[in-house]
Amino acid sequence: MNSLLLVKGIDHLIVSPKSFSWTRINSTHFLVWSWLQISNGDAAVVATFKTPTGYHDAGSTRAKSGCWSMLKGGLTVNKSGPAHLYFQSENPSVDIWVDSVSLQPFTPEEWKSHQYQSIEKVRRSKVKIQAVDGEGKPQGNRTLIIAQKFAKFPFGCAINKNILTNQAYKNWFISRFKYTTFENEMKWYSNEATQNREDYSTSDALLQFAKSNGVSVRGHNVFWDDPKYQPYWVRNLGPQQLAAAATTRIHSLMRRYSGQVIAWDVLNENLHFNFFESKLGWTAASKFYATARALDRTADLFLNDFNTIESPGDQASSPDSYLSKIRQIRAGGYNGPLSIGLEGHFRDVNIPYMRSAIDKVASSGLPIWITEVDVQAGPNQAAVLDQVLREAHAHPSVHGIVLWSAWSPQGCYRMCLTDNNFNNLPTGNVVDMIIRQFFNVEVTATTDVNGFYETSLIHGDYEVSFADQYQSEKDMKLTQMAPHFVVEASEDTLHVKVLA
Repeated sequence: MNSLLLVKGIDHLIVSPKSFSWTRINSTHFLVWSWLQISNGDAAVVATFKTPTGYHDAGSTRAKSGCWSMLKGGLTVNKSGPAHLYFQSENPSVDIWVDSVSLQPFTPEEWKSHQYQSIEKVRRSKVKIQAVDGEGKPQGNRTLIIAQKFAKFPFGCAINKNILTNQAYKNWFISRFKYTTFENEMKWYSNEATQNREDYSTSDALLQFAKSNGVSVRGHNVFWDDPKYQPYWVRNLGPQQLAAAATTRIHSLMRRYSGQVIAWDVLNENLHFNFFESKLGWTAASKFYATARALDRTADLFLNDFNTIESPGDQASSPDSYLSKIRQIRAGGYNGPLSIGLEGHFRDVNIPYMRSAIDKVASSGLPIWITEVDVQAGPNQAAVLDQVLREAHAHPSVHGIVLWSAWSPQGCYRMCLTDNNFNNLPTGNVVDMIIRQFFNVEVTATTDVNGFYETSLIHGDYEVSFADQYQSEKDMKLTQMAPHFVVEASEDTLHVKVLA
């Protein structure tokens, strides 16, 4: 590992030939920026902090000779004390130039304030409601109930075949979610375990369940690039036989469900694995996306991979590697729509790094979903889940979130939301709290003397009712129901007049 050769413009760090030292860490969250260049070639350079609790990667970039590359990352620190910041390369033969290093500290309260401000800007809009009578006269001191009927931001949870035969599972899921992904039932090994013997019965049934309950489905997945998850008969096919089998697979699956799903994970975990490229050539991915676009012109087409936002030290799926993969797919001849899937399988969470990584991937200008959110079991599982969901929802470049918590009586993949009687676990309580706050909003308020009530509301479809208080069999009687209204992204205030 090599370290610093040249430093410019740094006045708040103590510089030594092997490290940077900042004398005190007294905040929880840090964002770090720097510009990097190396002496020859190109190589990954990682920013690593040595803190009282050990070594922690904060981010990385692909540095090059002859031009500057930005490294953007972050770190969460829970213990005060001295720290050293190292820049290290995977290539021991290069020297590293570092310029304009910046460390920006945030208290937890400051970080939450930024999330709140972002949500106010990108997820909410101002609404001014006036209650009037049949003659148009303002109705002051009336109690409004403003109920969100549909959230514009997609928030869902994976399901599996167990839901088809378990009414309690159905009830729990339907009462919470309008978006889903099938855990395994659309994967190639599920649909064609034996060559030329296709079976879509389970995925058909799941899709029918989703349709009948107004649930939108992400298609997962057309191909999985990990060799161990291929159908057993696919693993040893030669190039010509594999090409033919892959062509049959993509046409069979996507023609069957075209127009019935909102998205396709065309290539799953293509940053970490290259089963198809190793046999079919480096343009295989581009050809798959071109075929997918021809077969379904309405669904979003995703790359999907893990550790881009979870692990600063995984160079295979770093933000730079993700952007490089997008460029490779473009270079291979596919220039159609693409979307970015960041899985989100967390052990713990480095929230500043998560934000920085999303920022960098978002520089592509492509839509981003967090597609498979879960947190490894542990004493802080629920707290970490809450942080992840709030950070993802607050980020302006994130267009949707799906939890990876399909229920099974033998246990979930990594994170269950309920027990086997569908009573919420702490993680389920976190999800319900998030839903109440952002995806199933209900506001009770009173109009002023002129019949007005002004607020900001999460984007979505709403209905307004009036509550008249008096003693009867019901404590609250809902009277006149107004036509629904839709809150969309806008800098202007939405004016709504409702008949009381």
